[in-house]
Amino acid sequence: MIPVILAGGKGERFWPLSRQNRPKQFLSLDGSGTTLLQATAERLLSLSDGWPNLWVITSALLGEGVAQQLPHLPPENILAEPQGRDTAPAVAWATLEAVRRYGEDVVLGLFPADHWIEQPDLFQQTIKAAEQLAIAQGAIVTLGVKPNFPSTGYGYIEQGDLAGEYGGFPAYRVARFTEKPDLKTAEEFLATGRFSWNGGIFVFQAGTMFEELRRYQPDLMSALESDGLAAYAHLQKISIDYAVMEKTERAYVLPVAFNWDDLGDWNALARLVKGDGDGNVELARHLGLETTGSIFYATDEKEIIVTIGVENLVVVREGNVTLIVDKGRSQEIKQVLKLLAEDEQYKDLL
Repeated sequence: MIPVILAGGKGERFWPLSRQNRPKQFLSLDGSGTTLLQATAERLLSLSDGWPNLWVITSALLGEGVAQQLPHLPPENILAEPQGRDTAPAVAWATLEAVRRYGEDVVLGLFPADHWIEQPDLFQQTIKAAEQLAIAQGAIVTLGVKPNFPSTGYGYIEQGDLAGEYGGFPAYRVARFTEKPDLKTAEEFLATGRFSWNGGIFVFQAGTMFEELRRYQPDLMSALESDGLAAYAHLQKISIDYAVMEKTERAYVLPVAFNWDDLGDWNALARLVKGDGDGNVELARHLGLETTGSIFYATDEKEIIVTIGVENLVVVREGNVTLIVDKGRSQEIKQVLKLLAEDEQYKDLL
């Protein structure tokens, strides 16, 4: 297998820690010192049989940072996109490159760089099962995460007919994909027991994805085949979900049993790091009086955050920026970044 790490994201909802030249995947959010990108690579090395078969696709702005974070990764395995065009062009380029280097039978796995996954052994068993399914059925396999609450921030996958067992795991045809439903719909999905969250992990043979991209995105494929990276300036911005997965008849879902989190915003730290008796997560020096259910993060160990009588806050101190936001409104950080980008005096904070 050729595991391909998707590491071109901006991680804007982790601002101010995440910046344009140091996005979320380059950060150690749990205080361990290991970044999300490094942890992802370590998880995948046994599947790739070492560094020579591990790839990272990222933006040109971040290519040097990837090389610094993963010094054992061969330079030719860093695919640096000149512009970000969402995941469909990234998948298309990786597929074309895999066919060129190894032929159509090679299996690719696509893995976002910013996931937190427990039980790495179980994760690897699941990916090997997905590889078996991809080869046996000519399938594009997506991993489905069991929902534990009616999230409106994730896409959902409905299980169709049972397609058999692979590596001891049941696999299903995909009945449909649904993008980020409203709360009522999400609650209905959970009640059926047939829906999984779309974790954004895909496994397929290069030839299978090549055919489906040719079928459903002919303009994208012809542009990349004829013009290479120069085509990026004119490519449509589109996700692989919209471009292929919602259209193809070769989509299968393999529900997973390992614990997973996509670490989407600062609230994820409450799931990643054990809190104190008052429900506070402290990755900073913090002294609190009557303070509950809050998250504190600081990069300077000399600084101290003091709070009195607050609850459900995220407080982040990084460099010359202090962020204070209600936990329920952390998604709105992206709106603040738009305001900063419009004002010349604040652009250096992005």
